[in-house]
Amino acid sequence: MLSRVWSATIVGVDALKVAVEVDISGGLPKMIIVGLPDAAVQESRERVKAAIKNADFGFPVRKILVNLAPADLRKEGPSFDLPMAIGILAATEQVDLTVLDDFLFLGELSLDGTLRTVAGVLPIAAAAKRLGIKRMVVPKSNAEEASVVEGLAVYGCNDLKEVVELLADPKAHKPIQSDMRQAIRRSHYFVPDLKDVKGQTHARRALEIAAAGGHNLIFVGPPGSGKTMLARRLPGILPQLSFDEALEVSQIHSVAGLLKDRGTLVTARPFRCPHHSASGPSLVGGGSFPRPGEISLAHRGVLFLDELTEFKRNVLEFLRQPLEDGFVTISRTRQSVEFPAQFTLVASTNPCPCGYFGDPIQACSCSPRSREQYWAKLSGPLMDRIDLQVAVNRLKPEEMMQQSTGEESKPVSERVNNARQIANKRFKDNSKIHCNSEMKSADLREHCALDDASRNLLENAIRKLGLSARAMDRILKVSRTIADLASAPNIQTAHIAEAIQYRTIDRMT
Repeated sequence: MLSRVWSATIVGVDALKVAVEVDISGGLPKMIIVGLPDAAVQESRERVKAAIKNADFGFPVRKILVNLAPADLRKEGPSFDLPMAIGILAATEQVDLTVLDDFLFLGELSLDGTLRTVAGVLPIAAAAKRLGIKRMVVPKSNAEEASVVEGLAVYGCNDLKEVVELLADPKAHKPIQSDMRQAIRRSHYFVPDLKDVKGQTHARRALEIAAAGGHNLIFVGPPGSGKTMLARRLPGILPQLSFDEALEVSQIHSVAGLLKDRGTLVTARPFRCPHHSASGPSLVGGGSFPRPGEISLAHRGVLFLDELTEFKRNVLEFLRQPLEDGFVTISRTRQSVEFPAQFTLVASTNPCPCGYFGDPIQACSCSPRSREQYWAKLSGPLMDRIDLQVAVNRLKPEEMMQQSTGEESKPVSERVNNARQIANKRFKDNSKIHCNSEMKSADLREHCALDDASRNLLENAIRKLGLSARAMDRILKVSRTIADLASAPNIQTAHIAEAIQYRTIDRMT
């Protein structure tokens, strides 16, 4: 007998449909799996055999050939256990063949037939709907995650017996129901509040601009000035994820195996904070069979690099192309995949090795040569891609002792949301742009027109600071965001002047 069961595999952050074909014929009893299976798929032979027997079904003592098509696509992971088991049961007439075409199966089997959680269910569910699959069977623990996709009937089962009962009478079982749009609107999560930050008016303003326009930001200042404290409060003033953005982010986290214990959409904007010992592939993604890195896990959120100058220079250079393009392409001999990487980079660093250069309270002990070597870790092309460069000074003793608090995150968030709505109206005909920082050269010409006074001011700044064409574009983008925060239809001289003030490191180096 021959049977065919539908499953899927992950390639990058997308999913491709896989046909699991099972043929049972005469010959010595053995099970052969073909179609470029990895070690985990090859080991399915023993798991599937034990699960079928221990679930009180008959396992054929004959030659079993399992083909995973397309044959030239690498298959990996234990998620093919369930479709293989169902294929064998269908080929031995223990399951009705006629109902299988409407179903896609996914799940790892334990030796007693219990279904275990697998990674990558959400992008597979999205692909199943796109490919015309009507129903999907997954482990009970993955059911909520898969049910996020609208228009797909998702059934969560605890073990192999429940799957067979479902296939015997699908109408007697109800699919999992969830309304994640409402869940996103009702979601609440703890984020540190800006009211805890005393003083630092200039840095707070830069943080607000970064949130409103999605601009990259770096804080430079001595130890204890509040750089990390400020950066960790950025998620609290960012707009809430839309349903489409949450689905996009959740698919990436699902592929990375970070949704196993969540089972629902990611409702908070990601905030990733890798240690400065991180390698290049851990940041951008990689491996023999590429997996998303920190920049993709920070998609639609924030990537915070604390102590930026402690990262290796060659590692930081990995960020140049993703910061410009909003995606990263990982090429390997066997395959090439593209991961989304539209994130806001926030970094912090000391101004010199000892940390006190320019500090009015404590003198710097570094030589000019050591300071030069310290800043040499940050290349010009990388710094060009950081829109807001802000000096953060230490508070005076009397400022630290005062009891008054700063402005709360809520009113700042409201101003940010208003600015984002203005930008959304501006880019309503361009689905590829979500905020001002994503504008290209053609968009700048259209949306960042300058009057004569503003143009002369920008020309003088470029001449005196030695700014590159890319840095000029960044100033225009920041100016557009400052105008949006002020609800101004056109960029004015004051907006250009403020944007130029955020090139601190250009003036220091």
